[in-house]
Amino acid sequence: MKKLINDPHDVVIESVRGFARAHADLVTMNEDPLFVARKEQKAAGKVAIVSGGGSGHEPLHAGFVGEGMLDAAVPGAVFTSPTPDPILAATRAVDRGAGVLHIVKNYTGDVMNFDTAAELADMEDIKVSPVIVNDDVAVEDSLYTAGRRGVAGTLLVEKIAGAAAERGDDLDGVTNVAQRVIDNVRSMGVALSACTVPHAGKPSFDLDDTEVEIGIGIHGEPGRHRIPAASADSITDQLLDPVIADLNLTGGEKVIVLVNGMGGTPLSELYIVYGRVAERLAELGVDVERSLVGSYVTSLEMQGASVTVLKADEEMIELFDAPALTPAYRKGM
Repeated sequence: MKKLINDPHDVVIESVRGFARAHADLVTMNEDPLFVARKEQKAAGKVAIVSGGGSGHEPLHAGFVGEGMLDAAVPGAVFTSPTPDPILAATRAVDRGAGVLHIVKNYTGDVMNFDTAAELADMEDIKVSPVIVNDDVAVEDSLYTAGRRGVAGTLLVEKIAGAAAERGDDLDGVTNVAQRVIDNVRSMGVALSACTVPHAGKPSFDLDDTEVEIGIGIHGEPGRHRIPAASADSITDQLLDPVIADLNLTGGEKVIVLVNGMGGTPLSELYIVYGRVAERLAELGVDVERSLVGSYVTSLEMQGASVTVLKADEEMIELFDAPALTPAYRKGM
């Protein structure tokens, strides 16, 4: 294992310290318990949004803390949910009197710990509304979940719900917007190589140089099946086909497309994947209204990519276009 780290057990705290110093104009760090929050809080009376989960998926979630997106992010250990205490502390810190939306990826630990934090917040008269992101069409259940996993579609939930909160929607309104995105977003990923968790010191799974894993999760979970390495177009088709089927896209729909890198894939390859996605959707008669290409929801240094499609209405597109100013994502500012 070759990584730019010191003690493997200090990776998260040292990384978050560096992140907070690098973006001190936008975020602040609370070290004990650990969370990252907006430097400039929302006005009183606006809904706040908190998300989080295991580290190793950077820039998700801390990279999306800022105006127009998250109010706070709670990082756990690598690929491990944060405990309820920091989630509660973050929720308490950003509440502006209008309630707090929790955006939770569908992993058993995340769901359980955010649920506990919400119950504790309720005891302090902080109203919390949770939504569960489950956009991965690869599996119904995995080592980490009951049901579908939450993966790259989480970015679109955070962006669109964040814009709704920023414009002043109440908690029910922000929750409804977030849930509509969840109901209409699907993702599928592929791994060309495994990642190595620092404290484990070895790859999460074995993958032959001549194979790729279709349907991989963001924690290195097994996918649907392994296939011989193939062309970018062939692999992209195998990612896109189940997404199209699950969304029942037949032509005439408007969509937002995210091609996401898993951490070790160059942007040039991601654009090749996007080109094939755009070509296929055009052939189907689906209008790509907006697109995003880059590494936003990663799995450490894993080589691979995921394709996310959101079947969008006009309000979703408007909210996607709204300004945002965060360390990892900026739009219109």
